[in-house]
Parts: sequence; structure tokens; C-alpha cells
Amino acid sequence: MTIAVIARSAGVSIPTVSKVINGRSGVAADTRARVEAALSQHGYRRSAPVTRSNMMELVFDEIEDMWGLQIIRGVERAARKQRVGVVLTEFGPQHNAIRYWIDDTLARRPDCLVVVAQLGAEQHDQLRARGIPFVVFDPTTELPDDVPFVGATNWAGGRSATRHLIELGHRRIAMIGGPEHILCCRARLDGYRAAIDASGLSVEPGLVVHAGLNPVDGRSAALDLLGRPDRPTAIFACNDQQALGVYQAARERGLRIPADLSVVGFDDLPLAALTDPPLTTVHQPLVEMAATATELALALGRGERSAQVRLELATTLTVRQSTAPPAS
Repeated sequence: MTIAVIARSAGVSIPTVSKVINGRSGVAADTRARVEAALSQHGYRRSAPVTRSNMMELVFDEIEDMWGLQIIRGVERAARKQRVGVVLTEFGPQHNAIRYWIDDTLARRPDCLVVVAQLGAEQHDQLRARGIPFVVFDPTTELPDDVPFVGATNWAGGRSATRHLIELGHRRIAMIGGPEHILCCRARLDGYRAAIDASGLSVEPGLVVHAGLNPVDGRSAALDLLGRPDRPTAIFACNDQQALGVYQAARERGLRIPADLSVVGFDDLPLAALTDPPLTTVHQPLVEMAATATELALALGRGERSAQVRLELATTLTVRQSTAPPAS
């Protein structure tokens, strides 16, 4: 597929198509959109550049807590080994920067991207049209089959956390799930349900609640659960941040962890080992996931083919002092 064919399809000149492909200014927005559509329709791929920039880009919606810092550590570690610099982009809470981001990225011409932010099909198509490979980190929604990603075994992690509580003897196990539209949150909840079903117990609808992935919302959800006459003896939180909120709610209710309430988190952030008591949690290998995503993205940037571009790294249960058999 040549630029001339794209130009005829979009009804523009060859120099205009060239400007769009190379991310230059001087093209009206509606014209640029028409050329982008033609590039996508015809499956145009820019030829790999002769020279590499030795620079990649890591893209976040927001960097709010240690979860994001673990990802940065993993990307930097893998990029440093290959002597590649990293540009860090954050869109901000309202995604204000995304409208300028594509043009800026095309001007920088990174070798590849690792994308933690939630991009749409339009941005994916624009990157492909310019021959900039990308890998999605821990996707929050289902992706097309041709989009590379690195994630974790969230379902297995949810199952192992719940199975651990069942093996300790707990029967009233609550789950504080995350937002229902987030893929990993749904998978962790499904793992919880699978473990409950496999044990012969039933999933009580009142023991499953949903909250934001932060301590404030975790506390609010836990206060509701722990204020009931038939309160749970254990809570599995969708992430460590929520679990911190559960700790706070337990203190406010006068409950001791783990004597009166067992708590399990998910992620195994550094703070999990520093809580009082140290938190039992599902270890999600964020640093390794980020490094794997970086290595895959850089390989794609070099034009290498990979047999597997949709990867899930294993989660493991880290047992500490926040879980114990229920009080008799």
C-alpha cells in the first residue's frame, strides 16, 4: 500500500498524507481525520525507520500511588539494560493532555510505547499507522486479538486468596470488589466465587460489595460489612489500598486483626509488609510485568516478531499475619 493510494482514497495530496504520517503540523483537523481513516482502512504501516531514537515512552492516566511507582521501576530496569531512555507521560485526572499527546508523541518518534493509560481504538490506529509499536500494561477492558498486552493471573489470584481463608475455617467471607467495568477486578471476583463454589459454600449476595480501589472507599465498604449483625469473619479486598481501609474500619469497630477479622489484599505493594499486622496478600509481580512489557515493546520496535504477544504472569499468595482461623 503506497502513499499515493492513500492520497487518492482520502482525496488529498501526497504531501498532505506525508505530513499526517510524519506527525507534522499544517493539516486541518478534518483533513487529518480523513487521512487517518484511510490509513486505517487500507492497513497502511509506515516502514521501520533506518535509525532508532533509543527512546521509549511510558504512558499513564495518573500516577497516584506505589502501584504506579512499581511499574516505573520495572520499565526503567528493562530499558536501562538495553540503554534506552524513557519518556514518562501522564494525562492527568481529566485526561486533558490526551488531545495533544498523539501529535507530541509522533514528533518525538519513540521506538515503542508501554501503555498503562486507557487508549481507545482511534489512538491505537494512529500509532499503528505511523509504525510505532505499543504494549498495553494490565488492560482494564477486553482488547482486540492483535493488541499486545502483559497482565497477571487475576482469576487464579482471587481463587487462591479465598481458598486460603476457607482452609483456615472461615465460612462468612466477604469480598470488596473494585469497579465492575475493570477487567482485573471482575477476574478477581470470579476467582473468589469459584473458590466459594468449589468448597460447597454459597456466595451470599450481601457479602459482595464494590468500591473504588483506594483506602477511603475500602474503609466505607468495610464499615458497612462490619456493622451488620451477621458480619463476615474475613474480608478479601480487591487491592492493598482497599485493605488499608479495611484495617481502619476494623479499628473503628473495635475489631482486632486477625483475632476478630482476617484480611487479605491483592498486589503485594511494599506497604503490605509494613502494616500492623503485616498484610496477607496476593503478590502481583508488577515490576516483572512492567519489565516484560518493556522487553516485548522494544523487541517489536526493532521489528522482531514474537510468538507470544499476549502474556499473563503468575500471581502467588504471600501469607503474613493478617489471617488466622476464626474465633470459636
